[in-house]
Amino acid sequence: MYRSTVPAIILACLSLTACTSSSGPESLMAGIPSKETTSSVTPSAPVPQASVGQTRATLRAEPAQKVLAWGGPLPQEPKAFAAVDQQAEPRRAMPQIDTSMSPQAGVGLPDEKSVQMAMAAAPAINAGPAVRSRIFRSNFSDAKPINFGKVTPRHFAVHGVDVSRWQGNIDWERLRSRGANFAFIKATDGGDHLDPMFKTNWNRSKAAGLRRGAYHFFYWCRPASQQADWFIRNVPRDPDALPPVIDVEYNGESSCKMRLPRAKVLEKMQVFMDMLERHYGQRPIIYTAPDFYKDHLSGEFLNYPFWLRAVAQHPSKVYPDRKWMFWQYSGSGLSHGVEGKIDLNVFSGNEESWLRWTSRRGNG
Repeated sequence: MYRSTVPAIILACLSLTACTSSSGPESLMAGIPSKETTSSVTPSAPVPQASVGQTRATLRAEPAQKVLAWGGPLPQEPKAFAAVDQQAEPRRAMPQIDTSMSPQAGVGLPDEKSVQMAMAAAPAINAGPAVRSRIFRSNFSDAKPINFGKVTPRHFAVHGVDVSRWQGNIDWERLRSRGANFAFIKATDGGDHLDPMFKTNWNRSKAAGLRRGAYHFFYWCRPASQQADWFIRNVPRDPDALPPVIDVEYNGESSCKMRLPRAKVLEKMQVFMDMLERHYGQRPIIYTAPDFYKDHLSGEFLNYPFWLRAVAQHPSKVYPDRKWMFWQYSGSGLSHGVEGKIDLNVFSGNEESWLRWTSRRGNG
């Protein structure tokens, strides 16, 4: 999404002959925070601006060893792993995901005593495995509560959040004690935008004991291989992290108005996800919304975990043919530790399946 000040910036830059572009208008936006959003959450306070380290000009020249845009070096990847956006790699046989993590329709609501016990003490800074494996019961509120019918978010044991710079400075310890057992954190979108709060949120959420993963907002006007490389440059390879997420959806406020045919959408997604899976050793999670899913993803990627947005009805009604791992049930959540609204989510399985699944990804 372009602001009114952007054209003036571009014109000034061109007049000084200091700007060059090899990939269209997006390359002129380097250093300007992305306006992409993934839900109805909007900023309620001035958004802090954090330094992200190296500039895009520095990254344009490929270094001998890949480095994080804000941190230390990454291991070199074999050149044989390079993917091109114009030629999708052959799809290979994919292992099935754990089917034990299905919705627990019969799980009872947590009683008041268990909630109070879970809320008794906030996790310590630099939390260890014991705190990361502890499950805090949800004590979130919602500015726009929805009646989901017989199976509601409260029937699920493991709740979490997703955040970006729009949430400002988060008190992660308080948010954890209110029921945030996991967090998906906005990292990147397109090929040159890094969320200015990513590094802060990435480090502080882990210190507070949350299991966290990073997500990338996919930009249809950029090659998939460029976007995957940008994500890899900015998101550390951490054995404790949840799988990386590709966020695919329509966004009317995006500067990219391209609507690709279904086959091209699937091809670009496959290139991006294959590159991330090779680098991080984990199958990416696909986040999407109802309209995009209906047009492009129904019946596709059956061996990938899905994170589905369904804020008015249960996912079984919105996505009747799809098993899901995470359900984003609200874009209007309220919690101590965050000013304004925050997205709320649940994990599809019970406590046992959550601990089993996360234990495969580090010390859970």
